[in-house]
Amino acid sequence: MAESADNLEAILCRNGTETPEPVKAEVSGTIPPWLQGTLLRNGPGLFTIGNSSYDHWFDGMALIHSFTFKDGEVYYRSKFLKSDTYKKNITANRIVVTEFGTLSVPDPCKNIFSKAFTYLLKVIPNFTDNNLINIIRYGDDYYASSEIQYINQINPLTLDTTGRVNYRNHIALNLATSHPHYDDEGNTYNMGTAIIGLGKPKYVIFKVPAHATDLKDKKNLKNPALKNLQQICSIPFRSTLFPSYFHSFGMTENYIIFVEQPFKLDIVRLATAQIRGVTWGRCLKFDQDDNTLFHVINKKTGKALSTKFYGNAFVVFHHINAYEEDGHVVFDLITYKDNSLYDMFYIKNMRENRTSNKSSKDISPPICQRFVLPINADFKGNSLGSNLVTLENTSSTAALQKDGSVYCTPETLFQGLELPEINYKYNGKKYRYFYGSRVEWLPQSNKIAKVDTATKTHIEWTEEDCFPSEPKFVASPGAVDEDDGVVLSSVVSVNPQKPPFMLVLDAKDFTEIARATINFPVHLDLHGLFIPQSS
Repeated sequence: MAESADNLEAILCRNGTETPEPVKAEVSGTIPPWLQGTLLRNGPGLFTIGNSSYDHWFDGMALIHSFTFKDGEVYYRSKFLKSDTYKKNITANRIVVTEFGTLSVPDPCKNIFSKAFTYLLKVIPNFTDNNLINIIRYGDDYYASSEIQYINQINPLTLDTTGRVNYRNHIALNLATSHPHYDDEGNTYNMGTAIIGLGKPKYVIFKVPAHATDLKDKKNLKNPALKNLQQICSIPFRSTLFPSYFHSFGMTENYIIFVEQPFKLDIVRLATAQIRGVTWGRCLKFDQDDNTLFHVINKKTGKALSTKFYGNAFVVFHHINAYEEDGHVVFDLITYKDNSLYDMFYIKNMRENRTSNKSSKDISPPICQRFVLPINADFKGNSLGSNLVTLENTSSTAALQKDGSVYCTPETLFQGLELPEINYKYNGKKYRYFYGSRVEWLPQSNKIAKVDTATKTHIEWTEEDCFPSEPKFVASPGAVDEDDGVVLSSVVSVNPQKPPFMLVLDAKDFTEIARATINFPVHLDLHGLFIPQSS
C-alpha cells in the first residue's frame, strides 16, 4: 500500500489537462439504455503555475469534467473553470490570488497596513472566485461553486464559463455553502454567512425559486432565478468574533437543520491575516471544550424552534440525510473528533505522512452518526435526564436538562465513510441506504460502499490500484425500490498501464454493470451532480 500511496500523492498533486472536445470512451459491459444524461464533476486540477505552487490540495484551480451517457455510449470532456482568479494567475504566470491555504506573493491587496477591520472589509469582497468544490443548480442554470460569495456559471454541455455572479448582488452574505438542497418543485435552498460590513453578523438561509415567475423578459435576463432569491431567516452568531464554519446542512419536508459546531473562524485573526502572513485556513480553530448547537428552522415561517438542542463538540463537513418521524427530526451526518482532516490536505503534510508511513490512525476517522431531536416532546411530563426519544430501533438519546435544554447523544451507523450520497428522491424523507467513499487510508479511499442503515451492514466495490471518486446514485425510471438504479464513479489508477474509467454499478448488489475506459488523463475530483437528458 505504501507504493500506491506514493503514486497516488503524485497523481493528486499533478497538474491536470483539458480535454475540450468530447472523447468517446471504450465501453465494456452494458450501460442501461435508460441512462441518458450528463454527470458533471468538479475538483482541483492545477497546482503549479509558473514557478509557484499551491500549499493546500483544496486550493488548486478548478477543473470541470463531464461524462455524457447517450444510447449506451459515454463521452468525456474537461475544461478549466475560466474564473477571474484563473485568468489573473495565468496572465501573471504565478499565483497572485490568495486561496484557503496558500498566500499569494505578493498579495493583490495593497492596503495591508490599514486598520484590521478596514482590511477585512477589503479582503472578503475581493476574495478568490476559484469555485472548485461542487456544481449547483439555480433555476435552469448551473454554477461552479465553493464556499465564497462568488459563483461562476457554466454551460453544462460545453463546460464553457459564461459569467460570474456575486451573491451580494442578491443577498447580504460573504460566504455560502456548495451543498444546497432541492425540493420536489425544483426550488433550491442554501445558506451562508454574513460576517462584517453587512449589518449584524449572522448566518443566512435563503431560497431560490425554480422559476423566475415574476420577471419580465426572462430569456434576455442574466441569472433570472437569482433575481427572485428569497431570504428565509437569519441566525445570530453565538459568538460575534467566532462564527461557526459549516460545509453543508440538513433539510426535511418542513425544517432546515443547521449544526453550529465549535469549529470556528477567528474574525480578529482573519482581519490581521495578511499582516501576519497567514491564510484564512489558518484562522479556523476547533474548540474541544465548547458544545455543538442544533438549530431547527421552519422552512415556511423562518422561525427556529425555541428548544435548545445540543451535543458534544465535534467537526462535521457532510450531512447524509434528514427526515421527520413521529414528532422527531432525525438527521444523519459524518462527524470527526477534531479538524485534522483539513490539516492533512496541506500538500506538505500529505508528503510527510507518506514518507513517514503515517496512516489514517493518525487522523480523526469519519463516523456516520444519527441524531434524533424530539421536537414535539412534552417536557412538563418528563423528569430531568430522562430520554425524550420515543422512536424504536435507535440508540440515539435526548435528555432534558435543568435549564430546559436537551442534550443529545448520537447512534453510530457506520465508521469509515465520507462523501455520502443517497437516492435524492428520498432527500428529506425516511430512507434506508447511503453510498460513499470507504475510508481505510487517507487522503483518498480506494473503495466505495453502500450502507444499509436498517441492518447496519455494508457492501463494497474495490479494485487493485484504483481510486474511485464520490459515488453518484441515479434512479431507474419508475423505480419503486429505493436502491433501484445505478451508482456512478470516476476511477483513476496509480498503475500507469490502467487508464481511468467511469464505473457503473448495480446499486442493489454493487455488481459491475459496465465501465467506460477513457484513454486521456482524468483528474480525481470532489463533488458534482447528474443532469438527466430531459433537463
